[in-house]
Amino acid sequence: MTNETEIEPTVETIPTKPHKRFYIAIAIITVMLLTWILLRPGVFTVQPIGAIPEGITIIYHSRSREMPFFSSPDGLCLQINGSVSLLCRITALSAATDLSDRIILRLPYNHWAYLQSTGGLEFDK
Repeated sequence: MTNETEIEPTVETIPTKPHKRFYIAIAIITVMLLTWILLRPGVFTVQPIGAIPEGITIIYHSRSREMPFFSSPDGLCLQINGSVSLLCRITALSAATDLSDRIILRLPYNHWAYLQSTGGLEFDK
């Protein structure tokens, strides 16, 4: 008999460091969230009417707390009066002129954004 002792291999656990990609993803999400909070963007949609035959969707910054994220002349009329009329639409369109110096992007009319602003209701043009 020999005095040989068997040596069993040991598995040493090395503490794992979080991946660099994880930190990059967290940084990107944080920057996007801060940008969103600071810019407070909004979407203003004007459906096709006589004055604007193609309609328009505007993405703007510095949305006021009273203005919903998705808004439109019809949506503002519903919010203020509970109904939509031609006179109210004209008044609410003036809100779009107030946005002219805060426009980030002008897009073609987006029907989905319009429906979001009116709670899914459609009104005659």
